[in-house]
Amino acid sequence: MLTTTFAMSRYGTGNGLLCTGPAIADLTDLDPLVTIRLLRESGFILFRGFRADLELFSALVHAISGRITLDPAREFHGGDVAQKVDAGTDAVGLHIENGNSPFAPDLTWFFCEKAAAEGSETTVCDGYRVWDAFGEETRDQFAAQDIAYSRRVEEDRWKAFVQHQLDGGKPAEEITVDDMRALATGPGRTVIEPLDGGAIRYEFQVPAAHPTLFGSRLAFANSILGPSYNYEKPRITFADGTEFSAELTREVEERTAALTENIEWQDGDVALIDNTRVMHGRRAILDPARTIYNAQSYLSDELRAAV
Repeated sequence: MLTTTFAMSRYGTGNGLLCTGPAIADLTDLDPLVTIRLLRESGFILFRGFRADLELFSALVHAISGRITLDPAREFHGGDVAQKVDAGTDAVGLHIENGNSPFAPDLTWFFCEKAAAEGSETTVCDGYRVWDAFGEETRDQFAAQDIAYSRRVEEDRWKAFVQHQLDGGKPAEEITVDDMRALATGPGRTVIEPLDGGAIRYEFQVPAAHPTLFGSRLAFANSILGPSYNYEKPRITFADGTEFSAELTREVEERTAALTENIEWQDGDVALIDNTRVMHGRRAILDPARTIYNAQSYLSDELRAAV
């Protein structure tokens, strides 16, 4: 269990937490309920100094999660949880995981097996702080209507996702677009249409600022600035098709940049992020030997009720 022998301190200038454990403690010694209560207040937690490997990382994710999801463009490592982060070497813009689709998870996780010798930091930005920092005109524009993401997804990618969500209970050749539609029950409005060659095109409409996993306070947490490394770049507009103005885009970029913090990885670090509140990204990778794994999950019903 998480006890007072683990040192707690603020990480950066916001609400993020650094939890430093003794070398004799495993990741699985963390108490799930205490961990989630800390996440509710902080938005993200960096765990450092614990004994950590892919097996222990996976066990911690399972202890807190009711369901694991995935990026179908990545392969699992060491089980059914961790996927290697392999989105090239360029900087990656701020986003919430799967935020440009109806399948955004509650929680995003990272495990640093080998830290970079220089640079290559993961970035985090608290959506509470961003929304509060916007001018009234900017908040009014984003509050007036949803934003819309639209993109094409190839057959192998969307069917791999559906198959995983169905726990492998249906072979890929029997999966249909209706199966995909049936899964798109999260927040927002989604339209999915079949294309030639087995691909699909979806449009997903969702507020740019919204309540979070833990409360009704609005967080500017979305994927407006996010990456598209393994997929077609989505078209992102307001729900009525209006493009973002240059002034609005500049306001988003400047406010988020001012509030973005770096996670400066050390070997064995684990980060837990509230994916409904805190956006993440990455500085350009300067050391290709860096090895980081990602996991995506939904908070277990038991912990959700207890928090």
